[in-house]
Amino acid sequence: MAPTPNEPADKNETDRILELEEEVDQLKEAVVSHAVVDQAIGMVVALGRVAPDQGWAVLKDVSQHTNIKLRHVAELILIWGRDGRMPPEIAAELEEALERYGPTQIPGSAQD
Repeated sequence: MAPTPNEPADKNETDRILELEEEVDQLKEAVVSHAVVDQAIGMVVALGRVAPDQGWAVLKDVSQHTNIKLRHVAELILIWGRDGRMPPEIAAELEEALERYGPTQIPGSAQD
């Protein structure tokens, strides 16, 4: 009996479909995670007056020194941007990291 159009032909095809569905789910999660991290880098850049690569380094340092996943650190920074709340250990480490990497001068400022 031949498979119907929506029915996989064999077990290998079924396994491959399941693998692809899992990969799609992982890619969707990665896109969301990347957006969160990019937004947090933007906040660090704007508020800390550092370059984008320094903003990334700041997030990475905070993550490593607090032993909190980078994406979660980024989420906490976004929450802080919305309502002003941040766990004290993140705030302290963020301040220390910004001291290590910045601030840089604002182009066109009187200090140039």
